[in-house]
Amino acid sequence: MKNLLKNACNELNINIDNSQIDSFLKYKDLLLEWNEKINLTAITDDREIILKHFIDCLTVCKFVDFNNKTFIDVGTGAGFPALPIKIFCENSIPTLLDSLNKRINFLKIVGNKLSLHNITYVHSRAEDAGQNINFREKYDFCVSRAVANLSVLAEFDLPFVKVGGYFIALKGPLLDNELVDAKKAIITLGGEIEKIETIKIPFTDIEHRLVFIKKLRQTPKQYPRKAGKISKMPIK
Repeated sequence: MKNLLKNACNELNINIDNSQIDSFLKYKDLLLEWNEKINLTAITDDREIILKHFIDCLTVCKFVDFNNKTFIDVGTGAGFPALPIKIFCENSIPTLLDSLNKRINFLKIVGNKLSLHNITYVHSRAEDAGQNINFREKYDFCVSRAVANLSVLAEFDLPFVKVGGYFIALKGPLLDNELVDAKKAIITLGGEIEKIETIKIPFTDIEHRLVFIKKLRQTPKQYPRKAGKISKMPIK
């Protein structure tokens, strides 16, 4: 598995060292151990965890150096993409936000076991945290992976990003349809799509896309709206 991780990173032109590889393998083992207690991932094969979780998350590091930057992972789940980014960019300053406290407790254990520092763990719904002055428009970056369609996700995520920062969505093959529906939401919330990068996950036939949305203006105070409204009535 060490060689698979290293070779896949080499394919992406990402330089990973042995201590980082060891951290990823410890993370994998903890993920599988805790997955038997709480629902963290449907992927349980070692090779697939490395490629479909770890490498997929690391693709964003081809385009962004998170070191000495603040970022929040909204709906982080089992820690994706925040913990792979943190392992690779050791000096990054992440906040991991999830609505399920059991997952937050798991993430704290991973952080402690891997000796990862400067991580903030937040048990909250995105809608509530996005209206909290401690989190609203405080971050250089906001990242999310496999949380919701882009119009809904934009309302969850853009309120956390400071003006001049970026919301980065890790998306799959259905992005084109989502983009049409999300355009008004992104503009309304103060953002603008700057670029979209297509990435092939090494040693698979999977292509994913990264959407980089720059925060140009402050998000209007009424957003994010209360729980339930965002998904039921996306901005259109």
